[in-house]
Amino acid sequence: MTIETDRPLAGKTALVTGAGRGLGRAFAERLAALGAGIALHGMREDGPAEYGEGTTLTAVAEDIAATHVVPTIRLLGDLTRPEDIARVVGEAEERLGPLDILVHNAGGDIAARGGKPDPNDAVGISAEDLRAVIDRNLISTILVCQAVAKRMMTRRSGRIVTIGSVAAFKGRTNGAIYATAKAGVTHYTRCLADQLRPYDVTVNCIAPGDTRTGRFLGTRPVDPARLAEAGTLDRIATVDEVARLVEVFAGPLGAFVSGQVLRVDGGAQAWPA
Repeated sequence: MTIETDRPLAGKTALVTGAGRGLGRAFAERLAALGAGIALHGMREDGPAEYGEGTTLTAVAEDIAATHVVPTIRLLGDLTRPEDIARVVGEAEERLGPLDILVHNAGGDIAARGGKPDPNDAVGISAEDLRAVIDRNLISTILVCQAVAKRMMTRRSGRIVTIGSVAAFKGRTNGAIYATAKAGVTHYTRCLADQLRPYDVTVNCIAPGDTRTGRFLGTRPVDPARLAEAGTLDRIATVDEVARLVEVFAGPLGAFVSGQVLRVDGGAQAWPA
């Protein structure tokens, strides 16, 4: 197969979870720009509209297909449910071909009812919100990665990228459960990477800091000075500054890189906690 030098992922297929808006959509756009066919997963068809970043998941898939001239499909499912995961992964491969890349972006504390953005403090979190945050972040990561990894092991190739958070390293008093879940994602990523080494499957984690998604900007006050886009690293990242890292882990540059967690926060936390 001849690969265009400016589209090194031509002929590859990627599943991006939580792809309707924010970072998920940016990851999907980045991979599509590199030539990959994209299966976009979302939990709700109208999810992109929640913070004004689109209308429907179908429309997002159609827009990416038209802009980057790659095949796309949209898939709905609750990734805390094994039966939904099996259906999403199976349909992605049935319609687009074997998955070469998984970017598991679905997560956050959006499923918790205790208020946004920090409904999960160490003492006051309800049992319901506790389960929601752990399930959406840690459990979904494990279950989705398991489902895709088994297929990649059979084919003896693949790239898996999980999405963590700098909260896993420094914690947050009023975000204790989210930070705990993301710390679990970090450790699981490294363990999975070690297990999949003999199968030529890389597993890495992108750990963003504050990022100017629609949800981030719509759920908390933001210092305007931190919305600068140049001249300082003491600012909030753009989605593209985070999303471009998926090219490193999923593209040719990442062929011999595995078990790594890359923080994307402008050096706001330069030392281990």
